[in-house]
Amino acid sequence: MCSSPVTRPNFDINCRRCARLSAFLDEVGATHPAYHARPVAPFGEAQARLLVVGLAPGMHGANATGRPFTGDHAGVLLYATLHRFGFASRADSVTADDDLRLIDCRITNAVKCLPPANKPVAEEIANCRDYLVADLAMLPAGAVVVALGRIAHEAVLRALGCRIKDYVFAHNAAHTFGDRQFTLLDSYHCSRYNTQTGRLTTPMFEQVFADARNLLAPMS
Repeated sequence: MCSSPVTRPNFDINCRRCARLSAFLDEVGATHPAYHARPVAPFGEAQARLLVVGLAPGMHGANATGRPFTGDHAGVLLYATLHRFGFASRADSVTADDDLRLIDCRITNAVKCLPPANKPVAEEIANCRDYLVADLAMLPAGAVVVALGRIAHEAVLRALGCRIKDYVFAHNAAHTFGDRQFTLLDSYHCSRYNTQTGRLTTPMFEQVFADARNLLAPMS
């Protein structure tokens, strides 16, 4: 069972709730002055029917460019796949000021700030939860959420007030929330490690988004 989500404030680019993450971003910004090095806002349409939830910004990707999955390895597969299934206007995302447009799609992260070693701690995920609550509250009826990795999967469940044990993470697993009127699809994260080791192949990843496309009613 899940409790009713409470709508919280939307994204705050000046958020400094997490002392460790804020200090790390200050260090990164000093070392790389051209980098965004701040919380990274969600990207895409506020009322999109597809919400993709990642883990956190990558050091030389979203943390550098200021846009989720832009400029890093994980974004190569993600944006190519979104484009293939009609959710993006182009297949690559290199800079935040290119002409890429998401179509009926929004991308966010469970943690909006770059964590050291790409590993946020539980307190940091919890501190960022109300931003994810706000993302989920905007979903229209019949929406699909794709969680990239177990941490994103569990972050979505906690944002909904659900018990983790009731919704087991597995690649390409589907979880239906009738009272929320949306479906959660799980995927292994499209990280360099997962793709290079073969844990996640392109066909495996594409199947998740093919299922998402099939679940969504045609655009009006």
